[in-house]
Amino acid sequence: MAKIYLFDWGDTLMVDFPQYQGPMCDWPEVDIVSGALETLCRLSDKADIYVATNAEDSSVEEIQLAFARVGLAPFIKGYFCRANTGFAKGTPRYFEQIALALNAEPQSITMVGDTLDKDILPAVEAGLNAVWYCPETLSRDNGKYRVIRTLEELTQ
Repeated sequence: MAKIYLFDWGDTLMVDFPQYQGPMCDWPEVDIVSGALETLCRLSDKADIYVATNAEDSSVEEIQLAFARVGLAPFIKGYFCRANTGFAKGTPRYFEQIALALNAEPQSITMVGDTLDKDILPAVEAGLNAVWYCPETLSRDNGKYRVIRTLEELTQ
């Protein structure tokens, strides 16, 4: 098991409702992805959990407020976004910057996300482990990253 998990925000831990704009903490409704609460609860006993997002509408404080609205904030040790890394998420440099900020070896970090080109491939290129959360696909692990259909699979 990894010592550190980075989770994508939208459609990995919290539902990204396309009809709403602006900071998620201000949306009229917010919800978690199925299995997110149970998975974070189990993983947080054994690993540090952080959020790694490409959100441009929200500050770190607003991201934290959104997680607090759905009860996930107690499991999250910190939040990384373009504002505090200086890099866009779809680049290896983004993940390298997070590893530096955490004073961690890249191979001790696992990125979990739903977008192959923004979450998974740049994380792998930066030396991180990666898990593609893809409930709608029949894709299989390919040796570079793992594929899961439910978040609960992370704790199995």
